[in-house]
Amino acid sequence: MTKYDALIIGFGKGGKTLAGALAGQGKKVAVVEKSDKMFGGTCINVGCIPTKSLVRSARLSRLAGGVFAEKATRYRAAIEEKRRLTTMLRGKNYDKLNLGGVTVIVGEASFTGPKQVSVKTKDGVQELSADQVFINTGAETVIPPISGVQGNPFVCTSESIMELEELPRRLVVVGGGYIGLEFASMYANFGSQVTVLEGLDVFVPREDRDVADEIKKVLEGSGIAIHLGAKVESIEQENGHAVVACVIDGRPERVEADAVLLAIGRKPNTAALNCAAAGIELTPRGAVKTDEYLRASAPDVWAMGDVVGGLQFTYVSLDDYRIVWSQLNGRGTPRTLATRKNVPYSVFIEPPFSRVGLGEKEAAEAGFEIKIAKIPAAAVPKAQVLKEPRGFLKAIVDAKTGKILGASIFCEESYEVINTIKLAMDLGADYQVLRDMVYTHPTMSEALNDLFAVVK
Repeated sequence: MTKYDALIIGFGKGGKTLAGALAGQGKKVAVVEKSDKMFGGTCINVGCIPTKSLVRSARLSRLAGGVFAEKATRYRAAIEEKRRLTTMLRGKNYDKLNLGGVTVIVGEASFTGPKQVSVKTKDGVQELSADQVFINTGAETVIPPISGVQGNPFVCTSESIMELEELPRRLVVVGGGYIGLEFASMYANFGSQVTVLEGLDVFVPREDRDVADEIKKVLEGSGIAIHLGAKVESIEQENGHAVVACVIDGRPERVEADAVLLAIGRKPNTAALNCAAAGIELTPRGAVKTDEYLRASAPDVWAMGDVVGGLQFTYVSLDDYRIVWSQLNGRGTPRTLATRKNVPYSVFIEPPFSRVGLGEKEAAEAGFEIKIAKIPAAAVPKAQVLKEPRGFLKAIVDAKTGKILGASIFCEESYEVINTIKLAMDLGADYQVLRDMVYTHPTMSEALNDLFAVVK
């Protein structure tokens, strides 16, 4: 059995950053990663980076126009560019740890006891132990129990669909959440005929109704068919394509597709870990149960990133690293989950949607007396320059204190604008600070002058 100072299971954002920091202190560190195609984690291989590369390519393809054959050619080029990008980043991530003194082991890890792990590699089994163990295994796609899914070559996950070399003429997306909508928007821009089948009767229920309604209107205006309350009963193969048998508006329907994307959610990747052998408790949803310091139930074991079961963003995994590192480093007051502020998120549909803090309904239910600021994106000069006037900007302000409680930004470059609002919220700034700030022109950020000017 090989002994390490620190053993990190999973090559995700939090884990790889921690590995580098510990190795920099002279610690003997090992990182176990199940696949050599996942060095660097979900984000750079099958998540944020490849999808955003394809989102950009899809938009350029839409602007270029042309017949389907031309669009299909551009799509194949986009897939190749995505592969080049992820291969390059994967190699850089491996080299950074390998050259930094970290031992990288490719294989599937399973606990055999407290702080002891067995790793199945292509060359056999390695037995490892460590003084400290960190779990960073991420999440995996939820595969619903729909008849005909298993072994169906037309059924894809959010990972496998990005390996399709031929642009599907018809794409059915099962699930109308943020991942499903992002792919729906992307493939519609590439030139696919897209149908979204959402099981809930409410569209993106997390958002305020005016926000959700606007997003739905824009996506439908882009040619995407969205069906709420749809029940998918089976996905079968028939004459070289898929047939999705479903119930829409109470009526049985058969929707033909060249590809079907399953996008009903992701779950913590803990099934193979055998956490019970190490005394590590899991939540009912299969996440590693942690306290506010991200400590697991077993001594000297921590968990970071998607496997914890919280917000599934790479920047949250990075902040998880900060929480763990603040304990290991022993300097100052340790960071905790409780001190994490105002986590924003963006959905890269077109135009992109971003949000931070409370929505209108949430703020009212929390007992705040609120003021609403809202302006159309078309009123922003930069939106006109970019020829993307769709959407709007909305902010929620505490009427008593003038503090910003939250914002929903549905417009071009919202993913940049939202960070300015988050910073103001983190600093406890009154809304007037953003209202009166001097911004460069023309930018989408200067819309905050006008947005907060309508707070009365």
